[in-house]
Amino acid sequence: ACAGTRRAFAVGLARSQRPAGKMPKYQPTTDFEHGRADSTGVLLVNIGTPEAPTTASVRRFLKQFLSDPRVVELPRLLWWLILNGVILRIRPSRSAEAYRQVWTDEGSPLMLYSRQLTDRVREQLEQHAPGFYRVELGMTYGEPSVAASIDKLRQEGARRLLVLPLYPQYSGTTTASVFDAVTKKLRNVRWLPEMRFINQYHDAPGYVEALAASVREFWDEHGRGSHLLLSFHGVPKYTLEGGDPYHCQCQKTGRLMAEKLGLRDDEWTLSFQSRVGRAEWLRPYTDETVTDMGRRGVEKLDVVCPGFSTDCLETLEEIAMQNAEFFEEAGGGSLRYVPALNARDDHVALLTGLVEQHSSGWSNASDDPAARERAVAMGAKR
Repeated sequence: ACAGTRRAFAVGLARSQRPAGKMPKYQPTTDFEHGRADSTGVLLVNIGTPEAPTTASVRRFLKQFLSDPRVVELPRLLWWLILNGVILRIRPSRSAEAYRQVWTDEGSPLMLYSRQLTDRVREQLEQHAPGFYRVELGMTYGEPSVAASIDKLRQEGARRLLVLPLYPQYSGTTTASVFDAVTKKLRNVRWLPEMRFINQYHDAPGYVEALAASVREFWDEHGRGSHLLLSFHGVPKYTLEGGDPYHCQCQKTGRLMAEKLGLRDDEWTLSFQSRVGRAEWLRPYTDETVTDMGRRGVEKLDVVCPGFSTDCLETLEEIAMQNAEFFEEAGGGSLRYVPALNARDDHVALLTGLVEQHSSGWSNASDDPAARERAVAMGAKR
């Protein structure tokens, strides 16, 4: 037995002395310092955005986004031909023009509001548990990448990692892509952090209340419209048939919102936007719904997009501009867009409560009675 052990050790030692190119390339552990207390890293993740509203920048972004097998589930070779031979030749210039319609002096709306939201969550957590949390923003596609943000958290001493995708409803096309990006990065990390992952919060009371409050405040300022449309981002129908819970979670969010607002069934409608290609997507489609309501002479159509944590191209250009035109051209009055939650106080409180709830047990800072009370008050617990 001893001789066998020695032989095994000798073989292992010989393998360890192979050229570096034949060995796994694990990143060195550079985030450890004697005497420094471990911290908990919180990674908020959004989908991402082009760096500029130019054709070249949009093409790079779309290539990364649409190359993700979670986003498009066609056979890889077939999709590569379609993507590179058709889509990336036509769509970038059109999308760049749309981005220019909503671009701000500070850049992309999605990036602007995501950073504001991250900064405010960081401030709240620091007030609740000084020195315990480190908070960063990562993007599944584009910059700052998930990998770069994890590196930053590790450099700040994060030995625990809590990942919070900014997608209230779970979908394999979004939430699972975040998981893939995180685990792809961690495959090359020598000393793995302990990790927790928040899948969804579509029915968290604090989330539903924040959505309802945003609609009430809009009505208080602008008056109540004739009808309320809840428009969620669409996904191909085959995802539902394959077991993705996204459709059901959107329906539940809509029902809970309507109940919170005291709406009758004939006072609100749920639809799905942003479809592309010829395959069938989740129905009813937002553009068709908006056009139909215009034909029926709806005077004021209020539209809210509950699945978007921050305003972006799909809300500011597709809904507030493009679909507003569809509505008016079909004979409707005015389409009024209710802004996303962005960095509202109640949205910040919800996300802070989710972080404290899901990091419970990692330290006294997140497990004390006050933190638990905050998590309940903010609606993080069901």
